[in-house]
Amino acid sequence: MAIDILMPALSPTMTEGKLAKWNKKEGDTVSSGEVIAEIETDKATMEVEAVDEGILGKILIPEGTEGVAVNTPIAILVEEGEAVPEGPSTAAPKAEKAEPEKAEAPAPKTASPAPQVKAPVEKGSRVFASPLAKRIAKDAGIELSTLKGSGPNGRIVKKDVEAAKAGGGASAAKSAPVAAYTSGGSTSTPHSTMRKVIARRLTESKTTVPHFYVSVDVKLDALLALRSQLNAASPAEGPEAFKLSVNDLLIKAAAVTLRRVKGVNVSYTDEALIEYNDVDISVAVSIPDGLITPIIRQADRKSLREISNEMKDLASRARAGKLKPEEFQGGSFSISNMGMFGVSSFSAIINPPQAGILAIAAGEKRAVVKPDGSLGVATVMTVTLSVDHRAIDGALAAKWTAGFREVVENPFTLVV
Repeated sequence: MAIDILMPALSPTMTEGKLAKWNKKEGDTVSSGEVIAEIETDKATMEVEAVDEGILGKILIPEGTEGVAVNTPIAILVEEGEAVPEGPSTAAPKAEKAEPEKAEAPAPKTASPAPQVKAPVEKGSRVFASPLAKRIAKDAGIELSTLKGSGPNGRIVKKDVEAAKAGGGASAAKSAPVAAYTSGGSTSTPHSTMRKVIARRLTESKTTVPHFYVSVDVKLDALLALRSQLNAASPAEGPEAFKLSVNDLLIKAAAVTLRRVKGVNVSYTDEALIEYNDVDISVAVSIPDGLITPIIRQADRKSLREISNEMKDLASRARAGKLKPEEFQGGSFSISNMGMFGVSSFSAIINPPQAGILAIAAGEKRAVVKPDGSLGVATVMTVTLSVDHRAIDGALAAKWTAGFREVVENPFTLVV
């Protein structure tokens, strides 16, 4: 009996994805566990394995198609000798299994089967629209209340919004892009799924989360000296060998501070303040098409060597697109370090539902006043803590940054 192959949900918040590539063509034999397609989500390109055996009878969604909703039939699997239906079969469809081998799976905290949508029941002035239609309308600046739905019971669906965009008018005019400057020519590069999601989420964070910033200068000399001593003590090779980076020590310092200063390792919800038991540090890693935040879990409980080795492995696999979803989804606090680029200071945008992110700038030689009042030179970096002001007040943010400075300037607490 023919079986529908469905667009899989690859992360808790995924509602659609791009069918990047078919690894099989119509008529090919498919074995259970064999990779048949690649799906591009907001954070990765995932390889999709077949659940059943059979013949790939018909491809319903061609490769390169964007915006394919979760649970949409993308192909039909038939038994050998069985007639191929023209469209999705009437048999109970089976979702395919996705293995995160070609890249980090979907969005940070992103993916799960699309919820079952019941036929809408009109209530007052409420606007009924599909999740995809709402997203497209939001990105385009179209008021859903101005549209007439063509779906069941008047539900607004994707084609209604697309028609509004194409037709112009008051609602579509809001989304009309500003004409690009073209003197001398230009090149237009379509946004990848990851870039679109990054843009949407950062916009949502900046517009819906009340950001508050606290900056502090931190002397690095003692930490740099400790790093040199520890690296000098490392075996030249073998499983016990390690090479600590400054970032490794700062991850540990942030984790220790989160454990000491309660109230920053939290998330805000409308119903309650969620305080996390574990200190899971999300560390921003730049990749060709954006960034991803692999997580050092229970960072406060790990040694510097463990953090260093784990971070090197995570960063390497992140850039190669080999992270598993659980390795970058979640996290209770984030760190973004641009010190290697010589940045003197910057403010980072919070990664919801987290309530805090630490922006780390470059260490640079600066004139300082010593405790005895004399002038001296020290290696100093500026760090800026961005917090969700709904969850963290200014006094608490200031206490945390002071605590972080204390740990970094007295780094022996990181190894005892």
